[in-house]
Amino acid sequence: MNSSVSICSNALLALGAHPINSFDEDTDHARLCSNLYPTVRNNLLRAHPWNCVIKRAVLSPVSTTPVFGFRFQFALPGDLIRVMSVGEPHDDIPYRIEGNRLLANIDTVRLRYTFRNEDESTWDASLVNVAEMLMQAKLAYAVTGSTSLRDSLAQEASFVLKQAKAIDGQEEPAEILDGYPTYESRF
Repeated sequence: MNSSVSICSNALLALGAHPINSFDEDTDHARLCSNLYPTVRNNLLRAHPWNCVIKRAVLSPVSTTPVFGFRFQFALPGDLIRVMSVGEPHDDIPYRIEGNRLLANIDTVRLRYTFRNEDESTWDASLVNVAEMLMQAKLAYAVTGSTSLRDSLAQEASFVLKQAKAIDGQEEPAEILDGYPTYESRF
């Protein structure tokens, strides 16, 4: 079963180091993984709209209104990594994100977003593979002292990330261009 610790352990094993059983171990590798992994995970989840880390929510406005520009503001979910869409497909809803608030001129927001999925057992296998590769690249210099290994692993992780994005993107139906006046005027 995949977990944050197993991802880091596999990365350490690939580098020739001893694995860890917990982030709380009193070892340099456990402390290193504990510090690096949350940032690597969040950056990875933000890099692409992975199907296994998408949530939907309906937001109601908070009691205070924005000072100007918009009529309503909404508290963003605490696990939000990246906003995917506001409203239904083809809605053209002007909005802004400022701090932990979403500002809009509608009184209810349908939000589709990437969430901070800390349960790696629910991740797609290719996403786990990318996380392991990124951790290898991040840990390489600290574990081996080799900048050339670090750089080559970073390149390999970039390639694996591109492949994983392509695979993940193919799981969704093709986007159909319709309902756009400029597109329809061509025919």
